[in-house]
Amino acid sequence: MTEPEIIAALRLQAIPNIGDVTARKLIAHCGSPTAVFEDKIQHLLKIDGIGRFTLNGLKDAVYLDEAEAEYQFICKENIALSYFMDDGYPYFLKHCPDAPILLFQRGNMNLNQKRIISVVGTRSITNYGSTFCEAFIEEIAPLDPIIVSGLAYGVDITIQKAAMNHGLQTIACMAHGLNQIYPKAHKKFASEMEQNGGFLTEFWSTSNPDRENFLKRNRIIAGMSEATLVVESAEKGGSLVTADIANGYNREVFAVPGRCSDKFSKGCNDLIKRQKAHLLTSAAELIYLLGWDLEEKKEESPVQKQLFIELDETEQSIYSYLQLNGKQLLDTVALECNLPIFKTSSTLLGMEMKGVIRPLPGKLFEAI
Repeated sequence: MTEPEIIAALRLQAIPNIGDVTARKLIAHCGSPTAVFEDKIQHLLKIDGIGRFTLNGLKDAVYLDEAEAEYQFICKENIALSYFMDDGYPYFLKHCPDAPILLFQRGNMNLNQKRIISVVGTRSITNYGSTFCEAFIEEIAPLDPIIVSGLAYGVDITIQKAAMNHGLQTIACMAHGLNQIYPKAHKKFASEMEQNGGFLTEFWSTSNPDRENFLKRNRIIAGMSEATLVVESAEKGGSLVTADIANGYNREVFAVPGRCSDKFSKGCNDLIKRQKAHLLTSAAELIYLLGWDLEEKKEESPVQKQLFIELDETEQSIYSYLQLNGKQLLDTVALECNLPIFKTSSTLLGMEMKGVIRPLPGKLFEAI
């Protein structure tokens, strides 16, 4: 994107009454972010679902100033941008109707890798949850998936540390700008994460880790991946919100079951009971249900089966002669040669129809 287009897209993000869905609608109608601001209000009001309240502030210079200031921060901090219409925008997230028009990222990540799993869960992870996270990553590591989570205490940081220990790319979706890391205790993992993965957010540098931002951030965690895994969760919590969003996106959801008496398994058990998640006890089940094992076989260099054995010139002429001279000749020759496999011409022709043609036996050559 050019500088004017980036600033225009940032300006759309800054206007309070224009959310992601409306911003995408305006851009689709006008053709580009800059074209939205060049168009007349009366023209924009003709777009279905767009009213004056929505466009209130569209022409206000204050939002342009804010966009220009944020753009300067982006340039100064060398932050990468992903525009929702670019090829580099996360593949799965692009198909979500409320995905951000701009994402900000820091690190070394491949956002278009197809094998992506979001893992969420309680901040109060138990030994059961920790053990599962370690075993899950160890089992799934050979398929080299991206692990997406939120860098929070508990399940998030446990699964992301396990991913880093196995050399997997892991991405932390943040609920604030890239000028900080929350919680601060996890800042020590920043350098390692940026080497293979990194940080991603829709929030500006002026945003703080407020509660509503975490809830909004959950749709990105759910939308980024092919499937969402809930490791442990109480009856209520952000993990269940993420699972609901993933279901709304028609993505697969998995949940790790636990004892009915365990506080931090009640949310997972409820998802399974209400058929909102697949019961998951190992990575093998996820691999099977997502068809990743089949993908692995497809990616291997296939050996083409030889359906038709090549015939030399003599064999080909005899075979052609047999085809041209009909059933009676074939039956007579086969019977005289005492060759059961070619007892009738229908056997031979049937083998041909199935794509299985064998060189004719030498005894048959002699008879012809």
